[in-house]
Amino acid sequence: MPSRRSSSLAAALKITSVAAGETTLSVGKRLRSTAKPGRDQDASFSENDDEIYDVEDDAPPIQEPKRRKVAKSRSGKNVALHHLLFGPNAQESSLESLALPPSRRHNATYHRPLLLNRQHGREYRAALLSWFDGTSASRAMPWRKPWVDPSVTPNLRKTLEKRAYEVWISEIMLQQTRVAVVIDYWNRWMAKWPTIQDLAAAHPDEVLAAWRGLGYYSRATRIHEAAKLVVGDAQMQGLLPAAVDELEAKVPGVGRYTAGAISAIVFGRAEPMVDGNVLRVLSRQLGIFGSVKTDKAVVDALWAAADALAKAVAGDGEQSMDDAGVAISDRPGRWGQALMELGSTICAPKPNCAACPATVSCRVYNEGQAIAAKKKNKTARDMTDVEDMCTLCEPFEEVMEQDDAEAELQEPDEETKTKAKAKQKQLTLASFAFTSNGSKSKAAPPTQAQVTAGTLETIADHARRFPIKVIKKAVRAEETIVCAVLRLRDGHYLLQRRASKGLLAGLWEFPSHTLADGTGATAAQRKRIAKTHADGAVRGAKHVGELGSVPWLFSHLRLTMHVHLFTVEDGGEVEGEEDRPMRWSGAVDDESMGTGMRKCWALVKEAATEF
Repeated sequence: MPSRRSSSLAAALKITSVAAGETTLSVGKRLRSTAKPGRDQDASFSENDDEIYDVEDDAPPIQEPKRRKVAKSRSGKNVALHHLLFGPNAQESSLESLALPPSRRHNATYHRPLLLNRQHGREYRAALLSWFDGTSASRAMPWRKPWVDPSVTPNLRKTLEKRAYEVWISEIMLQQTRVAVVIDYWNRWMAKWPTIQDLAAAHPDEVLAAWRGLGYYSRATRIHEAAKLVVGDAQMQGLLPAAVDELEAKVPGVGRYTAGAISAIVFGRAEPMVDGNVLRVLSRQLGIFGSVKTDKAVVDALWAAADALAKAVAGDGEQSMDDAGVAISDRPGRWGQALMELGSTICAPKPNCAACPATVSCRVYNEGQAIAAKKKNKTARDMTDVEDMCTLCEPFEEVMEQDDAEAELQEPDEETKTKAKAKQKQLTLASFAFTSNGSKSKAAPPTQAQVTAGTLETIADHARRFPIKVIKKAVRAEETIVCAVLRLRDGHYLLQRRASKGLLAGLWEFPSHTLADGTGATAAQRKRIAKTHADGAVRGAKHVGELGSVPWLFSHLRLTMHVHLFTVEDGGEVEGEEDRPMRWSGAVDDESMGTGMRKCWALVKEAATEF
């Protein structure tokens, strides 16, 4: 009997052959790859992603970006499955056929997006765009601007150059950082370096200083290096490419997601924009119960769905051609941003399904509604061939049992119940009116009836399970000795630059030493280590005392910095290591330091008032 998790390719080929009236293919061997997808050079997991930390980070160390060839197809073995689900001749899936617990047993074709439905998909897509156009006005962001239409834009090259630069900077800043935080940083950045040429001419320390507080400092270094490359390139000459494959191949630090965002938003091309929010939205829209972090087949399928949707949206209205003969319009950029906005504000890890404009096309919403109505799973009874079953989804029963057990231990408080009652108003497609240029449909698109607070709670509980949550790894602990050395004759402090690669690359800090044993050093041991380290940096340093400890959390590391103050009468010249130079500074406040080290500096400043 074939494995439950047998090849999705094999299943797709079999279903495709049956649909075409061909001889059924026999599947004997497990072909499915279990390789885990690595993140692209750009981190495409934005503000509501389950693994986002409100902390400073720069790890794991990112290797220097290199120019590389970009594969034409990332689907690999799953291309047949993607064609089955998202191709122009894909078999339609009905709204009435639902995959319900406890088994959620269903065919692979169940994941054909209802947003691509031939009869009503266009109306569903138009409703989501209409919602985004309305909400983007109330949730204004400075980098959101009207599309640059080549047919009506004077000085087109300069305009595109600036617009591509603006979108690029915003997308890099938004990686792992909340929108509310990014707005001020983006405004200050654009005021300081309004063009990519201005950024390319900036000093590296200026760039790091402008990034101070955003964390993930290697992003700033990559942006600066990429700007210099784009400006100096004989072909680009300051203008980012319009094509996704060129953006990925030519611009360091630009990966799959950022390339799609620039291509769609700036140049109007029908390219998918898939960040962590969009992966979650599409997982629920398609009803795929899998991991969007560790399951390559699931991630590839969602990217393929996003690509098909972007191209469908592009074809929903008039398009023009760019100089390369590629169809363009404002719709791909609006659509990609609509999905991200939906995932950021409504279809969050804990969704507000009552406010969602896309419930009619959402598999998980409709499953939740059926669960609330205690409907039985008709699909399970109709299933006869195990090889026709979906191989993207993980078994549902175990997760359901675990969640139910946890729910029994957490009774909702009165405040939660009150909020649930306040969300009874259900948004539907009728809330987002639109006018179609074509003829009237023979049948009106389905709409969601208003539902009770109890039903909405059941729906949201079901939706929270999608996509599968990945158990986070334990954060390792580390202790560091920080040696602040004050030169008494002029009030300057000894600083050392961090290595050019790795955590907080290129930033300045007080000379520091990581304890080899990790944690547990006594105060006496820390003092001895601090004196040894300070003496190695500058001769004659006198230990004043340990000023305190500063805890600091990275996504992968829980760091404790023990701050020691030293004084020296006349430190003289210092050198440091080749990749970690030292120097004296009389303006520590203006140095490019990580936020955690600045907290250490606050302790030092307070103690140094006595000298």
